[in-house]
Amino acid sequence: MPLPPVQSARPSEVPRPGLAARIHEAFGETGILSKSPDFEYRPQQQEMAVGVARALESGKPYVVEAGTGVGKSLAYLLPSVIHAVEKGRKALISTHTINLQEQLISKDIPIIQSLFKNQPINAVLLKGRQNYLCPRRLERAMQQSHDLFTTPEAEELKAIWRWSKQTNGGTLSELDFTPDMKVWHQVCSEPHACTARGCAPRGDCFYQEARKKVAEAHVVVLNHTLFFTLLGTIDDVGLEGEGFLYPNDFLIIDEAHTLENVAARQLGLNLSHSSLRFAIHRLYNPKSRKGLFTANMDAEGVQLTVGLLEALDDFYREVGDAVTFRGPAREFRVREPGLVEHTAAGAMLAVQQRIAKLCDTMENEAAKAEIAEAGRRLGEVRRGIQQFLDMDLDGHVYWVEKSTNGQFESLGLHTAPIDVAEELKRILFGPKRTCVLTSATLGVGEPDLRYFRRRVGADDVEGTRIGSPFDYQRQMKLHLVNKMADPGSPGYEDEMEHWIRHFLTMSQGRAFVLFTSYSLLGSMAGRLEGFCAKKGWELLVQGRGKPRHQIIKEFRDNISSVLFGTESFWTGVDVPGEALSNVIITRLPFAVPDHPLTASRLEAIEEKGGNPFMEYSVPEAILKLRQGVGRLIRTQRDHGIAVILDPRVLTKQYGKAFLEALPDCPREIVNEVPARGRR
Repeated sequence: MPLPPVQSARPSEVPRPGLAARIHEAFGETGILSKSPDFEYRPQQQEMAVGVARALESGKPYVVEAGTGVGKSLAYLLPSVIHAVEKGRKALISTHTINLQEQLISKDIPIIQSLFKNQPINAVLLKGRQNYLCPRRLERAMQQSHDLFTTPEAEELKAIWRWSKQTNGGTLSELDFTPDMKVWHQVCSEPHACTARGCAPRGDCFYQEARKKVAEAHVVVLNHTLFFTLLGTIDDVGLEGEGFLYPNDFLIIDEAHTLENVAARQLGLNLSHSSLRFAIHRLYNPKSRKGLFTANMDAEGVQLTVGLLEALDDFYREVGDAVTFRGPAREFRVREPGLVEHTAAGAMLAVQQRIAKLCDTMENEAAKAEIAEAGRRLGEVRRGIQQFLDMDLDGHVYWVEKSTNGQFESLGLHTAPIDVAEELKRILFGPKRTCVLTSATLGVGEPDLRYFRRRVGADDVEGTRIGSPFDYQRQMKLHLVNKMADPGSPGYEDEMEHWIRHFLTMSQGRAFVLFTSYSLLGSMAGRLEGFCAKKGWELLVQGRGKPRHQIIKEFRDNISSVLFGTESFWTGVDVPGEALSNVIITRLPFAVPDHPLTASRLEAIEEKGGNPFMEYSVPEAILKLRQGVGRLIRTQRDHGIAVILDPRVLTKQYGKAFLEALPDCPREIVNEVPARGRR
């Protein structure tokens, strides 16, 4: 039966059924979606789609966990598209990973578009504006190339110029080479320098053209980071209204399990020495003697910028002298205001004032906007550093973090809200705002997802957990090791090696071995390298120079390979088929409370009289364990084993909570390593 048309009915027509009823029929065994070769009837998908439709109809927020295999993308896309078209609203779909964005744009949304023969469905992928080339800025950069760039940089600029005449989208990802970021940042779209007033009338500015497409779109796909960035610059994307970024829009947040940490990062301060030097070098770089002040022949500006760079180096050197990093820790928590004096403030202000004077003498509005934008950002940095030193952001945790950028070790000043629940409640769940949050992993065993809802300010929002359609009793078996030496004891790594050997042999390679520490990963990789080579299994080890996407590709392509990974491989990796037939969890993934943000969250719970271990550490570890084990079964054809080498799931009281949150599958408790599993 065809899906009822989305156009408004004439007054004389019989009113059509509500959205939820039509969606229930569309996702049925004989519904309109059944005509698509990509569709397979799943009652779980139908249940989720109806829940999303009811939320959109009622205007109430909704939180739903949809287990792996439910097909959540289609479940929220179809009701969202119908609602957007019929009500004249815009659907914002926010995800965490690029992979999901590409899946939505290239696979899932085209399926939805094919259902509407008489109603074009416009969907666009929105990227951050610095991903787009601005031809107007490119022209100015070409004209000032001698004063802005070194010879190699100028050659890159020419290559970008040639590419600009051929590209349709004008985005950084379309370039067939990776440009120096100094060059790209001089030609990409930027606020105040690439404006609707200055660039849009030309009709050739890629970002401004993307904005026009977004304005006309029914569906806009973006990532969480960009969503929070745009929230702070509403005027940059559209008119203010009852929605989030556009008048009368509504929001679907997929991969919502990342929401709390992304929000904490985006709602705080991040001021690193290396990034500030990079920004100031746009004004003048003493090494190359190039920059905007050189292009404008402003000798005083050049001199002041040199002084600013020296003052900034001195400031961060003082910060480094004032903090102490203990052991391998790369963060130092700041607990009292006045860590150091803001000794670079005067030099920053002097450069700002020089920029203002220079702008007063400039007739070229575009060139003036270019350098004025640099001055505006410098002012933001100056105020941000003062905020950090004064510690006047209520409810934030403050820390200094060290990182290595090439040979340059950089310090950064960071803050983050300890609890984002109240801020997210205001942003996402306010009056007249419709928001659906979903992910395959939100709960820690409770049917109403109350732990997740509490963390993101959704206490009053309905929460539903929809199980996976996979037959875990048939597709998966869980092995639990009951005896293991304590970490740090002389026999621990020997036993760990024996168990990994045993279970790798059981699956003939084809395994993820997931670690919670780089040191144990490195030790086990060294111990098992020869073993894997002898078996003919390629051993892929995180941290040996290859990027994550390349490691995953090689793992997929080599069906007997073994992958050793840490943090980034516990989630967001999809390897269906027999290439991944075994997931080995070496330790329960408890977060080490040495990061200031984690420590401050635990302290906040304790201050309220709660139990930080049971109320935060255990639920967070359960979520991560579910994500790690969830790498195994990705389709109804997959089979395999999951292994937990940490006996605490069996010996500790809280272990029951971990096991109850895992798929209902056959389980085997193993007490000893079989003799054939030893060397």
